[in-house]
Amino acid sequence: MAAAADIPGSGFCNSSSLGHYLHSLSQTPHRLRKRMFATWTPEQELNQVRLRSGADMKRKLRWYDLTALGVAGMLGAGVFVTTGRVAHSVSGPSVFISYLIAAVSALLSSLCYAEFSVQVPVAGGAFSYLRVTFGEFVGYFAGANILMEYVLSNAAVARSFTNYLCGAVGQKDPNQWRVELPGLSGGTGGGPVMLDFPAVALILFLTICLCHSTKESSILNMMMTVFHVLLFGFIIVAGFCNGSAKNLVEPGGLVPFGAKGIFDGAAIVYFSYIGYDSVSTMAEEIQDPSRSLPVGIVGSMLIVSAVYCLMALSLCFMVPYDQILPDTSFAAAFEKIGWKWASNMVGAGASLGIVASLLVAMLGQARYLCVIGRARLAPSWLARVHPSTGTPLNATLFLGVCTATIAVFTELDVIFEIISLSTLLVFYLVANALIYRRHVIASNRRLHAHLFLFLLSSGSLGFSVSWKFGQLWCLALFGGFVIAVIAFFHNSLQPETPAPGAWAVPLMPWPAAVSIFLSVFLMTTLKALSFQRFAVWTCVITLFYVLYGVHSSYEAEEMEAVIVGPNMAAAAARNFRKRYLIFTEPTWAAYSMTIAKWVGVSKT
Repeated sequence: MAAAADIPGSGFCNSSSLGHYLHSLSQTPHRLRKRMFATWTPEQELNQVRLRSGADMKRKLRWYDLTALGVAGMLGAGVFVTTGRVAHSVSGPSVFISYLIAAVSALLSSLCYAEFSVQVPVAGGAFSYLRVTFGEFVGYFAGANILMEYVLSNAAVARSFTNYLCGAVGQKDPNQWRVELPGLSGGTGGGPVMLDFPAVALILFLTICLCHSTKESSILNMMMTVFHVLLFGFIIVAGFCNGSAKNLVEPGGLVPFGAKGIFDGAAIVYFSYIGYDSVSTMAEEIQDPSRSLPVGIVGSMLIVSAVYCLMALSLCFMVPYDQILPDTSFAAAFEKIGWKWASNMVGAGASLGIVASLLVAMLGQARYLCVIGRARLAPSWLARVHPSTGTPLNATLFLGVCTATIAVFTELDVIFEIISLSTLLVFYLVANALIYRRHVIASNRRLHAHLFLFLLSSGSLGFSVSWKFGQLWCLALFGGFVIAVIAFFHNSLQPETPAPGAWAVPLMPWPAAVSIFLSVFLMTTLKALSFQRFAVWTCVITLFYVLYGVHSSYEAEEMEAVIVGPNMAAAAARNFRKRYLIFTEPTWAAYSMTIAKWVGVSKT
């Protein structure tokens, strides 16, 4: 890696490193042209790139492990964190319709993920899928947004853990367990910043567990998920039995905030579906990935979608929407109907569910960062897989510390919408990538595929803007245009025929095209402030790529390309280490041997 700041203890004081870095910067335009749209084949991702971690992840998971991980990853975060907030102030009793709309979009995206995960069964998820399709920068852009989404959402979920844990022990004010930071404001409603140390302790505990073993973490998750699903069944049945349909239409009707409120709510609750893509990052730890991945991804999405809609409906059955407490909605609802014991049980169950969802999300985020490190778009010590545990140890520890740091002081309202925006954008890119790969691989008609994706996105944007400003005639115009474009290109472009026995999305390009449409539509319902924050984040990650990532990946690829003799492998490894000092001595020795294996050289 070219950044001199990456060298421990030297920084810019080392004139040789500084000189090399300045020379690299002078070549930035050339390297951008060469690397931004450089793609890898799935075979290279599976073999050459994966070897950079030094050790393989251990394949111990089966399809039911994946399904449980997907269910746990979504359920804890969604129902207990977003439902009360959206029902109270965005969608009203129609929050279950918001969940249904978001579920359709997420389900279509999950189909795209499932097909990609069979084609490219590596731990990189959307990062790897986009890198093999659209090139390095698009993959990096998606990977950076996924990491931001994971870290922020995990911080938000960890803070809600404190709220529900307080309810489980009968403490009404969760801030009693937090520490006020004097002299600073910026909390909820402009109040003081509250430091959440229970959230930090939870994140650090799970980080240690995940460093130990994936299989043991999966078993722990399985036990928590079984209890969690039983709790949800109790909440749904109790809610319908003790609630009243009258609460759905009083005080303001089923749709008090109008159709706009339903779709605005759908964009926000999309946050709840973060988790199923974590399943795709388990690809290197699964037995029989071609069968297990589609079952785990799509199966968990269907289960969670049904539970979300029923849970949201049962909440609005129990309590009128304007009396729902945003932070502890379900526990407070049972207390309101006089079931104090159930309120405490829901608080305990919600806390356990949040632990399970955090476990899965932190499992996924570490694997994303590990694969980004393999691609040399992040410091390569983050790519290291521990030979004993078979886990990405450094990436897990690094992201655990980052998440804990954010969770200690960041309020939930600050980050909900930017998470939904980045999630929708990544799912939008994956759907585009699937259409592109299907048609370009079959016919090599790149121009036609580009034109189709451009017209589809433009029509979707036109429809969404027309909806936002209430232009009904434009809605009909752009809606008809989108349908016509999909139908025309469906007939004119011949998609690739999947290999016999390989799982593939049916009825292409319709599912992926509808996923693109819904992603664009839901993104436009978010507030302008979300786009402003996202623009700042985009500038930061683009700057990092220009100043660091492109030089790192360029030199790594060039170095591997010139290794042709018995002594050059070791020499290249020593040279790489001399410049960047990324690994310890034993690890670097293993890496040197790995490079030698790539070119068929035995160690002398």
